[in-house]
Amino acid sequence: MKRIERIYQYLEEKAGALSKEQLLEMEGFSASDLASGLGMLRNNVSLELNNLVREGRVVKIKKRPVLYIPRDVIKEFFGNIVDRTILEIPSLKALYEAKEKSSIRLDENPFNLLIGAEGSLKKLVAQAKAAVVYPPNGLHTLILGPTGSGKTLFAHMMHEYAKYVGKMDEKSPFIVFNCADYCNNPQLLLSQLFGHVKGAFTGAVNPKQGLVEKADGGILFLDEVHRLPPEGQEMIFYFMDTGRFNKLGEIERNHQSNVLIIAATTEDPSSSLLHTFLRRIPITITMPSFHGRKVEEKVELCMYLLAQEAKRINKELRVHSDVIKALIGSATFGNVGQLKSNIQLVCAQGFLDSMEQPYINLSGKMLPTEIKEGLTRVSRNVRENEEITKLVNTVTVITGEGSRELIEDDVYDLPFDMYKIIEDKARLLKEEGVSAEEINKFVETDIKIHIKSFYQQVSKYHNTELARLVSKQVLDLAEELRSFAESMLNRTFNDKFIYFISLHIDGFLKGKNPDNRNAPPVHEELVDETEIEYQVAFKMKEIIEERLNISLPDFETMYLAMLLVSANELNQKGKVGIVVATHGESTASSMVEVARELLGDYNMLAVDMPLDVSFQDILDDIVAAVRKVDRDEGVLLLVDMGSLYYFEEQIYEESGIPVKAIDMVSMPMLLDAVRRANFLDMDLNGIYQSVRRPYLQGEKEVARKPKEPGKPKAILTICSSGQGTAVKLEEMIKRFIDDITEEAITIIPLSTVGLNAEVERVCKIYDIIATVGVKKTQLDTPFISLERFIEGEGQEMIEQIIRNRHMTVKKSQSDVIIRALCEDTLKSLLVYLNPFRAISALLKFCDQLEKCLHVHFKNTTSIRIIVHTAFALERAIIGDELLYKGEPSEEATCLLQKVKEAADAMIKDLNVSLSDNELWYLVDLLLDEFGDKILEG
Repeated sequence: MKRIERIYQYLEEKAGALSKEQLLEMEGFSASDLASGLGMLRNNVSLELNNLVREGRVVKIKKRPVLYIPRDVIKEFFGNIVDRTILEIPSLKALYEAKEKSSIRLDENPFNLLIGAEGSLKKLVAQAKAAVVYPPNGLHTLILGPTGSGKTLFAHMMHEYAKYVGKMDEKSPFIVFNCADYCNNPQLLLSQLFGHVKGAFTGAVNPKQGLVEKADGGILFLDEVHRLPPEGQEMIFYFMDTGRFNKLGEIERNHQSNVLIIAATTEDPSSSLLHTFLRRIPITITMPSFHGRKVEEKVELCMYLLAQEAKRINKELRVHSDVIKALIGSATFGNVGQLKSNIQLVCAQGFLDSMEQPYINLSGKMLPTEIKEGLTRVSRNVRENEEITKLVNTVTVITGEGSRELIEDDVYDLPFDMYKIIEDKARLLKEEGVSAEEINKFVETDIKIHIKSFYQQVSKYHNTELARLVSKQVLDLAEELRSFAESMLNRTFNDKFIYFISLHIDGFLKGKNPDNRNAPPVHEELVDETEIEYQVAFKMKEIIEERLNISLPDFETMYLAMLLVSANELNQKGKVGIVVATHGESTASSMVEVARELLGDYNMLAVDMPLDVSFQDILDDIVAAVRKVDRDEGVLLLVDMGSLYYFEEQIYEESGIPVKAIDMVSMPMLLDAVRRANFLDMDLNGIYQSVRRPYLQGEKEVARKPKEPGKPKAILTICSSGQGTAVKLEEMIKRFIDDITEEAITIIPLSTVGLNAEVERVCKIYDIIATVGVKKTQLDTPFISLERFIEGEGQEMIEQIIRNRHMTVKKSQSDVIIRALCEDTLKSLLVYLNPFRAISALLKFCDQLEKCLHVHFKNTTSIRIIVHTAFALERAIIGDELLYKGEPSEEATCLLQKVKEAADAMIKDLNVSLSDNELWYLVDLLLDEFGDKILEG
């Protein structure tokens, strides 16, 4: 018997054994009561009870503790005193006594239906209730949170709660307005909000009522309020102060409306909204991201959304635990909204596979690749993985019975009825006499196309966050322009075209005086070479003017022509190639063959090296293989011995192809590399850092050591006093260790005074696995200097030490610290460059610089170079480059030439050139970092 049925049966038996009087006195049973009687965990019982409540089989009694009672038992003892639509009541006894008097309101508190209302959303719900009931008319509220976190739903709940407590009439309006829809036309935006009088502007032939007036007595929800122009914010905050407003075209504010304003944004309000506007909004509610929710809530949300699909399909779902984990882990950028769409996609695939069965089976095997990656993410988080395992059965049966619509439609809803598509296709093919097996193949292909196109569309606009930079109107226009240019020029343009054109249009629209902008310098020879592009650009200019109702200066045609020429060179790059080279007759070939069998065909080659083959022949074979698999993204070389590991530099010199080598290749390593290159679409450096066996570059390589039984593990932190730096190090290391392992490791701060005696004392109690700080001890354990730890290298070393001790690692921390730090910085500061794409080119630039200059950059140096160069590229894009005023030496001129050579690949990847002026500043940075010794290289 399934767990949920065991709990229901036990609750029914306990309640049914009571008399009517006893039941009125007790009113029900708590989760703790049932857990104790069944020998189960309380949180598991609580989860299933809430599922039973949503299914309508159990009624919740809102007391402390919360009590539960089967609906059928209530009906047996008291008749139909609880409507089927009501899931919870304040008191069974009070309800029974008031049956004839009708003194108790039976409507349900809407917030009680919200998953997490007693958990991660508890404080938010309290804020919302206070905002609604505050006299006389409530408090205006700002809701913050990432895309898909439920801001619109929460605003709806506030409206329902206002009606529930009698603050608003049952017919009070709830009006939603997305400020992004009209952000490029402030006049039309203000007309939508406040209305206009006849003749207020060209085309205003009739007066119009605005949303502020329509929302009288209710709530006006302003979504994406950061898109509201300053003049719109000023009119709104005046209205919030006085309740009065004027329509567009009027001078006096003669209109009045009683409206509660709820605004929502994904942006930082302090940087995107006027301070005068913010001061008028006393309540700020911050919605958590999906991954900020408790594990029980994630599971509950997943179960609820699956129940919604079961209701739509009208079939029972049998969901394997791996599917639940994969779905939870797949919500990486769209939060609950993305979880919802992923569930719809999975159910569509399951519907196809189970058309002839009375139920739908959802197992890990049928998951799309994008969602299957979620299982990997969850499995890396040991704690979350274990909690989910405890909360869900191996197979969970989900029905749509009693499931209620709660989540509003959003951008993550499928824009078509997938189930109808499947049924219609299958029916038509069957009528044509196609076999069941062939029907399944045809429709499965169709499903995968729908899934892939939908997933790419969502990730394109949300994962890259381009939609947060420009409006949907501009994005749609950019897509239209791409289609037009592709048809006219018979070419294909990748997504970089969308970035360039949409950011350019958006920048033009946001310019203060767009009609008076100075024309950029134009190279006449470029015009002569692009006659076809120029004609297409002229038509594109006309399309932009027509769609946005604006006038563009003539030089925009030339800019668009130049963009078409540049974009033509930005064809989609290939993926990283992989070469496996091992000694022996067929070792490498066998590994590649297995990898292809398991993960499909991929761009990889094997180089088998018999022991009697010469060194030069081996090198020639590997260079040939590298050239064959290179797709302009570099090649990962996986080798079995250290001698091959050092081929990296020679291969690059002979082929000119970037190569990263990893030794000690194994089958799991190869599979991991192919998975990351093919399915995760990572660049060469990212794959290398993620897959390679990390090496400790300290005074001594750390050999694998078995656990020392009987002693707890410890790390020593050492400074002069044992107080300041050592204690700070203790905090930093503790925080880092908590993220990578569940095992207990004590951090012990020590002073350099009497260090050897203290170390000897501590060693009697603890197994010291590493020391960190200002002084090395006499212990035969790895030492990490303070500088290396602060610069980031020490964290990698600590993780490797833990692995070498065979201690359990919670999740991988091998991603390059530089990438993480720089992405965070560039993401918040760059305007024209996409930080996620730029960072790979900039890291490659750093690698090339190190090779050209024969130096090794510390993390801090790499970060300085990357951030400096990123800003230089931004200046180059907008034609605002710095002018260098120094007087360089002859040696420095040679250094400039090396910097130019290193920058070639980056310039090719990003299609943005840097002038000598900008590069001279980079030369100065290098001289400042390394001094004259860098000139000697």
